[in-house]
Amino acid sequence: MPTALLTVLHTENPNVPNHWLVGGIALVILLALLLALLVFGAGREHS
Repeated sequence: MPTALLTVLHTENPNVPNHWLVGGIALVILLALLLALLVFGAGREHS
């Protein structure tokens, strides 16, 4: 039974993108948004 479960877990689907690539792209997008927030937010002064 454990070998059948491992076989099911380790089957690769060629249509699924690499999870490291997806995570890296998401991280880059979030860091770019954070940088934009810091750059554009620094120019505003509140009185």
